[in-house]
Amino acid sequence: MSKVNIKQEESLSIKFTHQMKVGDHRRLDLYFFLPKEMGINPQSLDEEEYYHAAIAGRRSYYSSGLHLPLVQGRFISQKKRTVEEFRLYLNLFAYQFAVAIETDSKELAQVEDVEQFYTSLRELSEIVTQLLKKFRRNEPSDPKWKHYFENADNYLSWFCEQRLLKLMSHAPRRSDYSELVEEVINLCRSESSYRDGKNYNSSQTLNDPNRISNKMLLLRRLIQQGVVLKEEQKRLGVGLKKMTTGIATAFVMLVVSSLIIKAQGIFSGLTMALVFTLAVIYGFREIFKEDIRNALWRVIQKGRPRWSRILRDTTSQAMIAKQHVWIDFIKSKDLPGEIDEILKRRHSQNKLDADILHYGINSRIASKDFLAGYSTIQEQVNFSLAPFARYLERGKAKIYKEADGKISSDSVERRYQINLVLSLQEGRKPPQFARYKITMNRSTIVDISESALPDGVEAIGLEHDEEGASPSA
Repeated sequence: MSKVNIKQEESLSIKFTHQMKVGDHRRLDLYFFLPKEMGINPQSLDEEEYYHAAIAGRRSYYSSGLHLPLVQGRFISQKKRTVEEFRLYLNLFAYQFAVAIETDSKELAQVEDVEQFYTSLRELSEIVTQLLKKFRRNEPSDPKWKHYFENADNYLSWFCEQRLLKLMSHAPRRSDYSELVEEVINLCRSESSYRDGKNYNSSQTLNDPNRISNKMLLLRRLIQQGVVLKEEQKRLGVGLKKMTTGIATAFVMLVVSSLIIKAQGIFSGLTMALVFTLAVIYGFREIFKEDIRNALWRVIQKGRPRWSRILRDTTSQAMIAKQHVWIDFIKSKDLPGEIDEILKRRHSQNKLDADILHYGINSRIASKDFLAGYSTIQEQVNFSLAPFARYLERGKAKIYKEADGKISSDSVERRYQINLVLSLQEGRKPPQFARYKITMNRSTIVDISESALPDGVEAIGLEHDEEGASPSA
């Protein structure tokens, strides 16, 4: 698996995922090259607003195998454990189960080939059935433990049913797959009956979509405890910005005071001309004060991180990682030399002027205090391109063709291509790079493809899995 994975998440969003181990120091930079014709630039898009509204991240403990969250072995030895330990290992399994189903179902929803879709749907439903059976096989009898189990069981049953029903609602209709469709529908019905038999949800909750949705959202948050890391984010440069405002104000007042003294020397006494001149001076002060402050702040802020973030274990409150985050528009002259070399590889028709939006994240992972048995955390960051799409034009053109004397036309959509270049630096090693082409229109991402790098530029390599195989329960 690549050290950094980029893929489409929703119709207008992409997600990058990577894992970091104990003691890692990693700097990851993403450069979005937005063609000028898209109209996305520092004047039309505020970077900080985009960060808060369109970028969402999640950091959690990670395992590539089943041996860490394997509840069977944990449940068998439950008498040797405390309630807190039981709940933690239960959450580890439930959370990774939910994330896996969510990821697989989203990928399956993007499959257009009918045969491949139904083949993958069969595999997904079989995996769901097997994992739910394994999970329920070790249901605890102690009431202190059973309450936590029922919460997780209720959520997983409902969530799996919802993901399968959503897939079926958009599935291509083919009569030769009707038997498989019926099997999946029966699985959903059996899970609904299972929850009814367990009295997991009241009739009032079941009959109100808002109540059942909010209840499941609460259960989702409960199973994330101990697994998803707590984030403490702090804005950087607050004091520096205040100092910048003070310097800009002092500079403006120095100029204004000089002009006032000069005006008083020109006009003798308090005259209308003097009053008018002073009014003009103070008016220009208000006009240029903000511009000077903003210009000075851009110079001082350039290259500095915008936020710091501390990741903590929600159970022990131990610090797991420190991060610094950048987001800003940059000029092409500030790009690393390797990225210039990568962009020269583009075809001539793709060498368009572009505004460059940069997102960077620098992570330092602690060398201890990880949850027992874990040595890796996973970071997933979603970028919504919906704020970009609002600036794009709708397709209005038509393509005409002639056949046997008859002329017909096809409507065409307006598409835009964003170049995305990744830079990954681990410790003191030289940086590695990857380039992607994101083709999108106003309503969806049409395609994401990885492009080859020129000779001499090191590509982002593969992540070596050092974890062992999962033991059988």
